[in-house]
Amino acid sequence: MSSGDHYFSASPGSDPKLRPIEVRLAGRELTVTTGAGVFSPDHVDTGTAVLLANTPTPPPGGDLLDLGCGWGPIALSLALASPHATVWAVDVNERALDLVRRNAAELGLSNVNAVRPEDVPAAVSFMTIWSNPPIRVGKNELHSLLQTWLPRLEPGSDAWLVVARNLGSDSLQRWLESSLPTPFGTTRAATSKGFRVLRVRHHAD
Repeated sequence: MSSGDHYFSASPGSDPKLRPIEVRLAGRELTVTTGAGVFSPDHVDTGTAVLLANTPTPPPGGDLLDLGCGWGPIALSLALASPHATVWAVDVNERALDLVRRNAAELGLSNVNAVRPEDVPAAVSFMTIWSNPPIRVGKNELHSLLQTWLPRLEPGSDAWLVVARNLGSDSLQRWLESSLPTPFGTTRAATSKGFRVLRVRHHAD
């Protein structure tokens, strides 16, 4: 990335340097395309790998959300596991969205919508949310992000978030418990390789 680029930049100005990498997603060995200016372009990062290893099979249908999708390992995993669902891959980084679209097309996945946050229709609610959230955007922005999207879980549904312990997973869990509306509850689902997987459940009435 150029000195002014971050993976949460809207339009990275650096050379995209597209390249293929080999990954394992949803139990399949795949070749995907990544590039400069996106998060973890060389491999599936450890946090995402921990999340994918510690989440149950996603719902078979409905709308599913990958919040902060990067080049798409979570969104592609959801789409592969639930071909009849609609997967929303959301990011502010246009290059990341382009890579998700490219990878979905190359894998024959027609059920992935890679869009900016404002392009998700307001009426859409989610059967699950999986996210390796962008902790480094700062606490206020992260909290705003989660307060915007987590309440859009369908009743009886779960969000799964992976956060490094040294980047404040336990304090984030406490914040979620105290800040989300009453029907929501947050528990620690797994700990692995320095990461926590948090489960946020929207309890049905």
